[in-house]
Amino acid sequence: MLTDQPTMDQPTINRTIDARGSFCPGPLMELIRAIRESAVGTVIAVRSSDRGSRIDIPKWVEKAGHRLVGLTEVDGYDEIVIEKLH
Repeated sequence: MLTDQPTMDQPTINRTIDARGSFCPGPLMELIRAIRESAVGTVIAVRSSDRGSRIDIPKWVEKAGHRLVGLTEVDGYDEIVIEKLH
């Protein structure tokens, strides 16, 4: 689900990656590393100021078979929330 605002049923974030100031493919690579290190069910937030992340990360999440919980713009950066499914 892609949203511009957080939803009331959004799960608790277990891990936050602050990739603000990092450029493509940095934020995505940090997410991939976090997914590999995390248990199934972990909810990860990626904070990115790279505008490409709002396209690249959701595409990778879908291709990799995880769940995009939300995408919110906050104070000049995007917060992309992902749940690890496998």
